[in-house]
Amino acid sequence: MFFRFVMFFKYQFTNKTCFLNMLFNIRSTKNKRLILCNISKSNNMDLSTKYMGLNLKNPLIIGSSGLTDKVDKIKKLEDNNAGAVVLKSLFEEQINAEVYNVADSGSNDYPEAYEYIKEYTKDKTINEYLALIEDSKKAVNIPVIASINCVTDTEWIKFAEDIEKAGADALELNIALLPSDPFAEGCDSEDIYYKITEKISNVISIPVSLKMSYYSAGLAKLIYNLSASGNVKGITLFNRFYNPDIDLDSLEISSSNVFSTPDEYTLPLRWVALLSGKIDADMAATTGIHDGSSMAKQILAGASAVQIVSSIYKHGPEYINTILKEFEDIANKHNLSSIDEMKGKLSFHKNKYSRAFERVQFMKYFGGIS
Repeated sequence: MFFRFVMFFKYQFTNKTCFLNMLFNIRSTKNKRLILCNISKSNNMDLSTKYMGLNLKNPLIIGSSGLTDKVDKIKKLEDNNAGAVVLKSLFEEQINAEVYNVADSGSNDYPEAYEYIKEYTKDKTINEYLALIEDSKKAVNIPVIASINCVTDTEWIKFAEDIEKAGADALELNIALLPSDPFAEGCDSEDIYYKITEKISNVISIPVSLKMSYYSAGLAKLIYNLSASGNVKGITLFNRFYNPDIDLDSLEISSSNVFSTPDEYTLPLRWVALLSGKIDADMAATTGIHDGSSMAKQILAGASAVQIVSSIYKHGPEYINTILKEFEDIANKHNLSSIDEMKGKLSFHKNKYSRAFERVQFMKYFGGIS
């Protein structure tokens, strides 16, 4: 038995001295079984986890983007160990725009023909998306999460039923609310979250997650209430908005960075840590997660999963393995053997975090700046 153990482990250590020291310690220790157990624990972290009741082989999810708009791309993401994928979002405006573009390109002298073209174009868009779900489910074994970007509770509700029938494992509602109207009440904007999630939960049975904005006067309470409603099983923090810029050469409005930067991870980190242990819905952190260390921080704060896009665009699907290796190395360094053991270990509620504590830290770090 001991011989088989030695033959197995000599191939696991590239450093000969490390291997010999390990072997000597085992031979000179009476309780060999305990040492073997500790070695196994520190080198074989269980990365599997659950998100919204879905089984994930690891908590790294590829977020909704052009990375997930075709079956061959999704298959390559699975081949490089993505835990799940969120399909590229279908927009309400996208459906309507295609309808109007086709209809306006012809004559409207025949109302019946106009209505037919509208419905045909709409169905074509929907059918393409449903085919992507069906084909993806046939091609991969990881969870496939559909995504709808919406701001109303009307046009697309029926489509959510079709998504479930097509075989999607879950549905992410991307509700990107930017409270830019100075004449609108804040509660009116936030009420949209409740209306949409309630209607959706009444027509489908697959898990629903809400990808939402951080713009709210009472964000913690809003997320708590959305979770308590029972209409969502997951909360994704946060939406990444289009940010305008000004081109000083042309004096025109342009777009700023499309991709996130590594320092942006601290925004979702704060709110994940604040809400961990206080809401029932699983949290997925997104924006600014570019490596294994920022992924580890989100899980330690209390996230069930992370969604990554920008770093995969920059480095390719193979980079998933690099992130997971960095993540696992950090966990092994601290003798964390599973995601469950790691999750929420450093959430704020476990460290008696409060507004008073945050105020003291603010004064500590910024009070001396002149």
